[in-house]
Amino acid sequence: MGFRRKRKTEVPQRPIFNLYLSLLLGLFFVFLDLLGQQTEPNYSLTLEECLNLALQNNPRLISYGHQYETSLARVNIAKAIPQPALSLDLDLLPGPFSFRRTEENYLGVAQLIEFPGRRSLRANIASLEAEEARSDLESFKLDLIFQTKEAFYYLLLAQEELKFAQQNLELSQKFKEITEFKYLAGEVSQSEVLRAKVEVSRAENVFKEAQVQTSIARAKLNALLGREPDSGLEIRGELKNAFLTLTVAEAKEKALALRPEMKKIEFSLSRAKAQKKQAYFNYLPDFAVGLSRHRIGREKYWDFTLSFSVPLFFWQPARGEVAEAEALKRILNQEKAFWLNSIFLEIEEAYSKVKLAEEQIRIFEESILSQAQEVYEMFSFRYEEGEISGLELIEARRTWIESRVNYAQTLFKHAIFLAALERALGISGGGGK
Repeated sequence: MGFRRKRKTEVPQRPIFNLYLSLLLGLFFVFLDLLGQQTEPNYSLTLEECLNLALQNNPRLISYGHQYETSLARVNIAKAIPQPALSLDLDLLPGPFSFRRTEENYLGVAQLIEFPGRRSLRANIASLEAEEARSDLESFKLDLIFQTKEAFYYLLLAQEELKFAQQNLELSQKFKEITEFKYLAGEVSQSEVLRAKVEVSRAENVFKEAQVQTSIARAKLNALLGREPDSGLEIRGELKNAFLTLTVAEAKEKALALRPEMKKIEFSLSRAKAQKKQAYFNYLPDFAVGLSRHRIGREKYWDFTLSFSVPLFFWQPARGEVAEAEALKRILNQEKAFWLNSIFLEIEEAYSKVKLAEEQIRIFEESILSQAQEVYEMFSFRYEEGEISGLELIEARRTWIESRVNYAQTLFKHAIFLAALERALGISGGGGK
């Protein structure tokens, strides 16, 4: 009896325990899912946020930063004081390794003392080289900013074209439905229905192509941001930018002060002058000072030595380092003239393209967009009333959609030309407006 009572009390408890355990596990997994949703990063980024990510994560820019750090380390190397030398001289040994039976020995220290100004000049040259490396870093940073802006606006354009492609597909499907209804009513021929079906197929192809272009644009932007190309990414912003208020003369003046290439040329010219001065320092001697303890037998003495170089072969620096510095200055002056012309050409070209795009935007906004939409709406009504053919409505719809796509493409070109002008000015953004 006791055994039976025990089984009666235990059997119903197992299902209850398993139910509680299942509920607890279910709540735990729900909690983990909610936690994962809360911590999932939001990739809806503005242009400014994309630029910040690119400047933080782009591998090439990070590499340029390390190169600049390397050049800064070389400045400390150039400032280093020569290390002293400790010398031990054992003379009059009775055997090759009879060190304890030497009759004469020297124990001393020697220090090289560079001619005053040589070490500071060497450090100055290294500092100028570091500034040149920093100019390269700034130049690549401007390129990266332009490429990021270009990719950002390209993704915005792809999203706009995808939206128009989807709208065009919906309108094509609506047109097909109306045409099929009119065919059943005997108002149109079968050729009209076939034309409507072809138009739907065409719109579907355009929509699929727009989807692919959007994916490609997203992958390009991801790569510039230092992320995996297939990472999820959403952006927010507008294609339209403010019109330009800067004159060409003001743009050129800004570029001369801001372009890192011009700054690099100036640093290089200063370095060439310093290298020429360093070459003339070869005529001036460095000094080596030494102090040693000298023992002869049981007698002990102090020895002091002073040595310096004599510029006997005086023509060598003039033919070597001085000639190299002079040639480098001539090269850099030509480079300066080249960059000056190139920068002015960049500004002229980008400025002209910005102004042309602004004029095209005005025409779109003042006449083309509204007229194309008005024509389509009028033709759509007339088609439903049976006053025009389906072909005329198709042409009106294509004209309306294409005008909106062309307007978006013109806004994109204007944004890119503005970014190119800002790159030509040597600024990271906003300065050309």
